[in-house]
Amino acid sequence: MNSLSKAQLQRQAEQLVDFVNKAPSPFHVVDVCRTWLKGAQFVELKEKQSWTGAIKPNGRYFFTRNGSSIVAFAVGGKFRPGSGISIVGAHTDSPCFKLKPVSKKTNSGFLQVGVQVYGGGLWHTWFDRDLSIAGRVMVRNGAGGYDSRLVSIQDPIMRIPSLAIHLDRSVREAFTYNKETHLTPILATVANALNGENATDKNIKCAHHPILLDRIAKELSVEVSDIADFELCLYDTQKATIGGICNEFIYASRLDNLNSSYCAVEGLINSLSNESSAAEDSHVRMVALFDNEEVGSTSAYGANSALIESAIRRIQASCSNGSATAFEESIANSFMISSDVTHAVHPNYSEKHEENHRPELQKGPSIKVNANQSYATTSVTSTILKDIAKRNGIPIQEFVVRNDSPCGSTIGPMLSAQLGLRTVDMGNPLLSMHSIREVCGTDDVGLCVKLFEHFFEEFAGLDAKITAD
Repeated sequence: MNSLSKAQLQRQAEQLVDFVNKAPSPFHVVDVCRTWLKGAQFVELKEKQSWTGAIKPNGRYFFTRNGSSIVAFAVGGKFRPGSGISIVGAHTDSPCFKLKPVSKKTNSGFLQVGVQVYGGGLWHTWFDRDLSIAGRVMVRNGAGGYDSRLVSIQDPIMRIPSLAIHLDRSVREAFTYNKETHLTPILATVANALNGENATDKNIKCAHHPILLDRIAKELSVEVSDIADFELCLYDTQKATIGGICNEFIYASRLDNLNSSYCAVEGLINSLSNESSAAEDSHVRMVALFDNEEVGSTSAYGANSALIESAIRRIQASCSNGSATAFEESIANSFMISSDVTHAVHPNYSEKHEENHRPELQKGPSIKVNANQSYATTSVTSTILKDIAKRNGIPIQEFVVRNDSPCGSTIGPMLSAQLGLRTVDMGNPLLSMHSIREVCGTDDVGLCVKLFEHFFEEFAGLDAKITAD
């Protein structure tokens, strides 16, 4: 049995709910993590500056890239050049709609907002939801430069209305839609927008509706003329919450993959509460949260970049008396948990799962295996994770996709291949993956946090007992 009380499990679930509600975009995810890490005595580093002399044994650090990816790490008291890195990787992004560079649209008396689809969402679930926008705005400052500001409008200012069944009886058989024409949200009626007190000059020619720019400027307490550009996504204003008659489910947007992001950071911080454990650790404990996983990870701040490699090289370079092969030695001594939610068995579609690999909610994290390398798990890496889970009473499930079903992938295989890094793919079970509202189990959150906490504390010692070269 695991050692976590029901109250402890419930607290972790509540904290995940709070995390999701504060983070409607990847930029907000990183901002919340920044505040969280600083509160745990992590020091922020800048990639543009030298780290020489800044990184020390028992130190805690983090840095961000693009404001949408973040890497946090704690250096063990006995870390030396060539020592390994214990990593948990996850991602900050989720399927959504993003505003087009020219979003201004008008049709049939409505102001509409042009959007791009981002990732592979279950887009039909976005119909008839109370939507708003969040993200990053580049604002001109008084010094002739630009500042990056975050915005999140709390009010439901947009909606994608469905078509009445009376106008399309075919939806009884199949609901189809065109992603370019049918997924355009409405913002206001033309008449009301033009008569609104807060609207800017009616004759202004701009890429976005003046009434929308006015609202963004008001949220940031700036002038519309100060807004240079922005990256904004739509999000569901309905808050994440705990539900089910036994309060055992979390209903929320973006659980793929804020579930893993929360568990990773919380596990890292919790692992450092035992100061003697951190002081005796020969490894660096690291969490890496990447953007753009939902679209393939190929960006300067995605997992398919040199972000992790750069971080590890700079950590190794900060050590004195290191050998010329310190980086390569470190990689061989390192291990990564690629954490991304997995498919829980659906009671109405249980035949979609392979009969012996059906992860259930409330029964712990699941290791993901795929013979065709869609997941990076091997017998060695799964043995390591199972050993840590077993010795700490944490239940582990296993997931394998059916042979007649396609298999998704994660950041695991690409990072494992790029770096030669031992990797295990795993994640908490999830229903309604890529829906605007997903479902996970409350207990699974605390179990995953505890698993990561013990991974950070115990991996270096366990690795010394494993022979699999």
